[in-house]
Amino acid sequence: MAEKRGLWGSKIGFLLAAIGSAVGLGNIWRFGYMAYENGGGAFLVPYAVALLLAGIPLMILEYALGHREASSPPLAFARVNRLWEPLGWWMPTIAFFGINLFYAVVIGWCMNYFVLSLTLGWGTDTGAFFMQSFLQGSGSPLELGGIRWPILIATVLTWGINWFICYREVSHGIEKASMVFMPLLVVLTLILVAWSLRLEGAWPAIRENYLSCDWKKISLYTDAGRKVWVAAFGQIFFTLSLGFGIMITYASYLPRKTDIVGNALLTCVLNCLYSFVTGFAVFGTIGFMAQAKGVPFSEAIAGGPGLAFVVYPEAINQLPAGNRMFGALFFLVLIVAGISSAISLTEAFACSIVDKFNISRQKAVTLICGIGVFGSIIFTTRAGLYILDIVDHFINNYALVLGGVLECVLVGWLLKAQVMRKHVNTCGTIRLLPLWDVLVRVVTPLMLLVVLGSALYQEFQGAYEGYPVVALLIFGGGVLLGGRLLSFVLSHFEWRKEKLRSHHTPDQEKLLT
Repeated sequence: MAEKRGLWGSKIGFLLAAIGSAVGLGNIWRFGYMAYENGGGAFLVPYAVALLLAGIPLMILEYALGHREASSPPLAFARVNRLWEPLGWWMPTIAFFGINLFYAVVIGWCMNYFVLSLTLGWGTDTGAFFMQSFLQGSGSPLELGGIRWPILIATVLTWGINWFICYREVSHGIEKASMVFMPLLVVLTLILVAWSLRLEGAWPAIRENYLSCDWKKISLYTDAGRKVWVAAFGQIFFTLSLGFGIMITYASYLPRKTDIVGNALLTCVLNCLYSFVTGFAVFGTIGFMAQAKGVPFSEAIAGGPGLAFVVYPEAINQLPAGNRMFGALFFLVLIVAGISSAISLTEAFACSIVDKFNISRQKAVTLICGIGVFGSIIFTTRAGLYILDIVDHFINNYALVLGGVLECVLVGWLLKAQVMRKHVNTCGTIRLLPLWDVLVRVVTPLMLLVVLGSALYQEFQGAYEGYPVVALLIFGGGVLLGGRLLSFVLSHFEWRKEKLRSHHTPDQEKLLT
């Protein structure tokens, strides 16, 4: 007799959890900077095209696969084709060991800065404080230089929160946490945006650098323009948590009758809308700082961690009043956004372990969170920022994109796209059109291959960020190879026969094929 699988308690609970997974730190510190670098408002054109041609089709694919098989990625892939099980392991394994280990550390940075914001403890030279006092950077990814204990303590706390939320059944743990975290995140973000827009110099910066359109930068007739389109497809793929195995896992907890297309559309659109809205806070705050210091906007802005831990603290220092409150608000937004994503990365791997080895959810979550604590230690060393940057670069540019291409091949060609489309149309109200078959079989994988090829081309132009090639091979190549090997090892263990057996009735199988 098949064991009972947990289900989401409500549609809104599922949507909030899925959106919480997609909305992460990158929405806040990556999207706005990419828009600034790639034509301002004009960037929204390739971004929207990428959403329609890659983001939404892939989101529907992952939701449909998880829902149809009601299982984790390894089991779902194994049911479609036993030889493809390693890909099902590759996605959550790489997401957990390649991303979640350092993601917990970055959340730990945010926790430390939340405390620092209460006294503006980062001082007047925020760049020097971040690199020299807080991280105490060693200067090279090959020189670990010892553990930064304040960061490690906050990282352990992050894993403790992860464990506490994921330990319980999905409807009592992740769903309830998402019902608190996501409304809180929206409210805090809107307050942050409203506060930023009232700062002197905010609106001119937004109009000139965020909403103005430089159409030449997105021209397909130039190499630079084509790179912008490739960047847009890459950003859509990363920001929606595609290729992680998360959305397959989350969809596996949906009831049999559910609107897959509607859920996918809402998840994608709301995630992208959040990115766009937070851009107003980013550009408004930096515009204020640039005016206060009398420097051009181009000299004030930065992307990635530099925006959050150097530029924003410097801008907070310039505020005439409410510095501490504004700072605490900003870093609380980062903490909530980060944790909502981190629990989804934990859940995808935990669910896979439970399905494969038939152990309790509680044991699986405790085991992998324990591994997570020890695995994160290397990122809490003085070389942590450099190692994090290398691992993030290789995972985002190669592992996840390749996973997306291969799942298109599996569902589009081996299972057959029309089979999956019929499943979607039998369980929901919004029908999926045959155009989706063409997208997942041809258009989406081709676009992702272009993104992959562009990344490889850039790789051979020179060592990424000037890092030693040995470091790139050890930390970047090592994570990819280690994840691949672990995927094959986990695939080697046999499933229980009843697990691999289709859970569809003969009538359902006949209808779907």
